[in-house]
Amino acid sequence: MVLETGAIILIAILLIVLVTIFMGVKTVPQGEEWTVERLGRYTRTLKPGLNLIVPYVDRIGHKLSMMESVLDIPSQEVISKDNATVTADGVMFFQVLDVAKASYEVQNLHLALINLAMTNIRSVIGAMDLDEALSQRDHINAKLLAVIDQATTPWGVKVTRIELRNIQPPANLLEAMAKQMTAERSKRADILTAEGDKQAAILRAEGQKQSAILEAEGRREAAFRDAEARERLAQAEAKATQMVSEAIAGGNVSAVNYFVAQKYVEALGRFADSPNQKTLLLPVEATGILGSLAGIAELARDAAASRSSGPGPGGGGGSAPRTPPMPSRGLGPEAAAVPAGASPSIPPIPGTPRGPWGANPQG
Repeated sequence: MVLETGAIILIAILLIVLVTIFMGVKTVPQGEEWTVERLGRYTRTLKPGLNLIVPYVDRIGHKLSMMESVLDIPSQEVISKDNATVTADGVMFFQVLDVAKASYEVQNLHLALINLAMTNIRSVIGAMDLDEALSQRDHINAKLLAVIDQATTPWGVKVTRIELRNIQPPANLLEAMAKQMTAERSKRADILTAEGDKQAAILRAEGQKQSAILEAEGRREAAFRDAEARERLAQAEAKATQMVSEAIAGGNVSAVNYFVAQKYVEALGRFADSPNQKTLLLPVEATGILGSLAGIAELARDAAASRSSGPGPGGGGGSAPRTPPMPSRGLGPEAAAVPAGASPSIPPIPGTPRGPWGANPQG
């Protein structure tokens, strides 16, 4: 009986020793740190690995992860500076640097971080217009990170990154924004069209200017050429008139007959070429010009015969050219030739007045 009682006591002692050893030996996994409380007061922090504590006096207070953690920020309605209501949510990344502060400086660390992020999101977006809030997310994220990281430093927590996940305006505001965007794009399209029309008008004006300049230069060149042609024609007329005058002074009436006949024929040609003239009636006196033409032909034949005969004997010239018979008031058998050695006279032009050159000198 005594043996059995002693065995029971020995077994109980062994159990107490085993439990004591189990309570005094702690294994902390990698990435975590535990706090040790002695009689309810924080004493030290257990690092990853095998650690020993005083059984029945020390106990494990908090077990916190030292790895970077992610925390969702719930969506909430935020009123912007221009009184636009938007729904915003986000995500936050943080890491515990001091287990003791994270355990004993704040109660419920995750809830504190969520509420701190939500209140700062309202503050930052509320100080901005809707357009700024939609277009400056990086600025909002940087400002939130600076504010929240400063606020969580006493808690032994480092906020590494905070991102706004979504900023959603209401449906009616989205529709108004779509209409505004359409109007803005239409405005820019109209501006571009107006700019294109302006450039096209400028180019057309430049083209018309260059065309007008070229046309003016062409007209000036044509005027110069016309003036030069008229000048040369006037010189030719003057020279012809001088030659006729010299021929008259030398007693050669054949040149005068040729000149008068040529002008008379040109005048008749202009009458015939007139667009309003269908039928040309020649007066009876106009037949006198034909006699002059016949005389000119006779002169040409005599000149050709004189050139072909060559110089006469004795060093003298050939026979003198025969003066062609000059017509009288008509062309017919009664036309008399001018006697040799007699002074020739200008053939009369029939009619009164006698053509464009005045009256008959023999009248």
